[in-house]
Amino acid sequence: MAATQTYAYRGRDTSGKVVKGRVDAATEAAVASRLRTMGLAPISISEASAGTGLNREITFGGFTKAVGLKDLAVMSRQMATMISAGLSLLRALHILADQTENPTLAKTLETVRNDVETGVSLSDAMRKHAEIFPPLMINLVRAGETGGFLEGSLESIANNYEAEVKLRGTVKSALTYPVIVLIMAVLAVIGMLIFIVPIFEQMFANLGGELPLPTQFLVLLSKVMIWIGPPLAIGAVFFSFWWRKNKNTDRVRRIVEPAILKLPVFGPLFTKVAIARFSRNFSTMMSSGVPILQSLAIVGETSGNWVIEQALIKVQDSVRTGKSVAGPLSAEPVFPSMVSQMIAVGEDSGAMEQMLSKIADFYDEEVTSTTEQLTALIEPLMIAFIGVVIGGMIVALYLPVFTIFENIK
Repeated sequence: MAATQTYAYRGRDTSGKVVKGRVDAATEAAVASRLRTMGLAPISISEASAGTGLNREITFGGFTKAVGLKDLAVMSRQMATMISAGLSLLRALHILADQTENPTLAKTLETVRNDVETGVSLSDAMRKHAEIFPPLMINLVRAGETGGFLEGSLESIANNYEAEVKLRGTVKSALTYPVIVLIMAVLAVIGMLIFIVPIFEQMFANLGGELPLPTQFLVLLSKVMIWIGPPLAIGAVFFSFWWRKNKNTDRVRRIVEPAILKLPVFGPLFTKVAIARFSRNFSTMMSSGVPILQSLAIVGETSGNWVIEQALIKVQDSVRTGKSVAGPLSAEPVFPSMVSQMIAVGEDSGAMEQMLSKIADFYDEEVTSTTEQLTALIEPLMIAFIGVVIGGMIVALYLPVFTIFENIK
């Protein structure tokens, strides 16, 4: 095979509009053939140079923009619209690669289009980029290709990811305020201990007298913080790198994710989020015609929680032996009885995907309601917390002043 290289082209579409772009191919003739397949009449084809000066594309390693669920939802919705309007898959991929704002996704779509043009199916071309396209999306596309309803599968993907983005936004809105306030409070306390308390300590030492017990504790804490502060900062940086690398490993997930579900305030919220995600993904895959065992395996991988993933492994074993889905779920504490009962009704009535969709809608509303209640509760609690901590430190710093006044009298 001849080595491929990048060609820059200009072509005219059926409406007369001039389209510019780049494509990888072996020869100019291959580029011309590809343009005609895309519905373009070639105007000019030339080898593309890397570019110099301001024309050179500047990239920084490690700082490429990640592809989020919102990007995939928009891409799926647009592709479904174009395919239902009669555009060929190659033409749709070409338009999406040119119009997608995320540069990482645009480059990936360009590669996918090149693979599809050589005869590879869309799902197989997407599978080569598993770091961009989740297993749920790849398998729904494969089901749509097999059943001849690709635009319907793409619509299901868009609906699923749009609901997931909305759910994540709801949770983030509840967590952003307390997290930011807590970080600011911790930074304020550390700043006072390192920079302000030593000044007061020196001043009180020059004036003489014995410091009150709260002030002595604050001075001791300040001295400890000066010594352990830098190691803590370095440790936090190393931990962040370690966490980013190991957070998705089984040995970390089996410890952290069950503990998250047991948190006193946020545990029930994260449980509802996990159940909503499981129900929605399962419903989407079943309604798209994906076999139930394959659906359970993929839903387990995409559930985002170790507890639910392990529960679904037991469900797979049950279904593989001809038993029900609801039976193993009813024995798992993470699933409320309502969930297993509704799934049992869906199995008996043959309307499993509709029941799962209703469960997802119910828990979406529960998450919204819970986050609103948490936000209303957390705001005054955080204000009171900051007042007690900062106010307590200020009182401890000014207690010696009153002692000095008494000594003067």
